[in-house]
Amino acid sequence: MKLVHFAAATLAFAALGSTAHAADPVEGTWLVQAGTAKVRVAPCGGDKAKMCGVVVWMKTPNDKAGQPLKDLNNPDAAMRGRPIVGLTMIRDFKPAGAGKWAGGKIYDPSSGKTYGSKMSVNPDGTLKVEGCITVVCQAQTWKRSS
Repeated sequence: MKLVHFAAATLAFAALGSTAHAADPVEGTWLVQAGTAKVRVAPCGGDKAKMCGVVVWMKTPNDKAGQPLKDLNNPDAAMRGRPIVGLTMIRDFKPAGAGKWAGGKIYDPSSGKTYGSKMSVNPDGTLKVEGCITVVCQAQTWKRSS
């Protein structure tokens, strides 16, 4: 009987250990607060310790001429020709506690500015994303999307 309890406990701990490799709760596709774009959050390239986010959908992806919207406000003239869809909008977020990430950057293509940023998963499953200039932050709430 003790062997059965030991085997059951071992299986329970093994199951708990396997969840450590499950997807991070911030991973996935998020609809921005205004509903105009979706950002897919995933580990940054080969660096599994950091999270990045790429614009994967826009409500209005093209200009009046039918061409993809470009990163026209980027301060680097060489980058102004790149399309917004496919653009890395958030980058380099590091874990900062349960459901929290900090030390990242968020790029606003409408202004061409990059801000310090942090994000956290709210109890209701939404994502709070904050862009900060020194100690002043502005927050948005993003909803999980498909």
